[in-house]
Amino acid sequence: MAGIGDGKNKKGDNGIGNAIDFVLSNARLVLGVGGAAMLGIATLAVKRMYDRAISAPSSPSKMDLRSGKQSWEEPSWIGSSPRLLTRDMKMNVSRSLQALPTGSMSFEAGTSKSSAKKSQMDLKKARLRLSLQDKLYVYYRKHVVIPGAEISRAKQAAMDICTELRNFIHTKLPDMPLRDMYLSGSLYDDLQVVTADHVQLMVPLILEKNLWAAIPGEETIMNAPGFWLVRRENVEYFPRGSSYWDRCIVGGYLSPKVVNETFDKALSGTINWPAIGSVLDLIIRPVVPSETLTLEVQYDTSKTLFIEFLPLIVMEETMLIAKPHRDGRYENMWRQSFRTAETVKLRALDEWDGGCRCCCLKILKAICKSIPVLNKLTASQLTNVILHSCEKESDWSPDLLADKFLLILKELISYLEQGLLTCSLDTKVNLFLELSDEEIDELGYMLYCSLSEPETLLNT
Repeated sequence: MAGIGDGKNKKGDNGIGNAIDFVLSNARLVLGVGGAAMLGIATLAVKRMYDRAISAPSSPSKMDLRSGKQSWEEPSWIGSSPRLLTRDMKMNVSRSLQALPTGSMSFEAGTSKSSAKKSQMDLKKARLRLSLQDKLYVYYRKHVVIPGAEISRAKQAAMDICTELRNFIHTKLPDMPLRDMYLSGSLYDDLQVVTADHVQLMVPLILEKNLWAAIPGEETIMNAPGFWLVRRENVEYFPRGSSYWDRCIVGGYLSPKVVNETFDKALSGTINWPAIGSVLDLIIRPVVPSETLTLEVQYDTSKTLFIEFLPLIVMEETMLIAKPHRDGRYENMWRQSFRTAETVKLRALDEWDGGCRCCCLKILKAICKSIPVLNKLTASQLTNVILHSCEKESDWSPDLLADKFLLILKELISYLEQGLLTCSLDTKVNLFLELSDEEIDELGYMLYCSLSEPETLLNT
């Protein structure tokens, strides 16, 4: 049997030799002596590689049946190489061969190793998120939530003052066309944080529909989306004096500044606030100076409530309030208020899926309230960042609070980099309009520095 096998090998070798001789002889005719020599050298090198390959064992491994483990033998063809290998070199080659991956088993081992490394990284990230989530909930319980007794006491104080003001206006200014005043703000939406310290007293004005028209700010020469002009109309048929509010007109438009001044003169100059405070067991002081009529109410030895008096116009579905621009611009324009609609939308999303949007908003509001640099960020800006994020992320489960908190920080930084945060209810309105470039840079830098260690924002 061995002879038969050797015969086959020799026959194969002679066949290859004959083929090489045939190629070289023909190459001498075509390429000449020099070209044939080069071809011969290349062909000889190929033949030697072929001889070395067929002399190596077909499989360098065999199975140890007793132990069930794969063991490697030193290949016998290492020593037959023309190069003389030392013992150390042979050991190194053998060791390298043993380290080589073999078949699907080695591929699976490499895959499992990489997957294990990825799992460890995922586990580490999960632990960091869990740690941040725990800290966020601790912060929420200790610093964000207002005690129920404090909320009740603040609401009662606000209601008492609202009743006194309503009675006073109806008595002293009976011809002033107003709807019922009401209290509003985050305190009544369960979105106020840290302490119960501010509410809005909304004073709805009654305007004759045929005498007044609202003009969007982007359609005026000021080009101010989010602000409106209220124009007096039909003067030729209904001359000045036909409406009570004609006395507050400036340049043909109802001026929120003059409206505020009218209420300020009527209330601040004639109401005896100390006397009313003593009756209500409160200390009441008007805030001077102030852009709007604001009362400072001390309802406990260490608790103070600010009540902002806000004239309001509702024209169709648009709510306009007499709150001026932050830097004093557009003093004859009314600010559009999106607060009610934004709050309704945010709470509806949480009620629908039991999400953590409102919780995340309250944490962010508390952080901005406790860090002076971030005080310039308003509740409306934070709310809109969350509403925009809800369009990208649908899952707001409470166990994802840490992820959503980091998402909002990153989104907010992105908006600050652009200098643009559009209102979710009116994309023409830029909610960063009243911030200067320096303030935007300062806010962005502060938040960017906190990304590496977001827990620093929770240190109070």
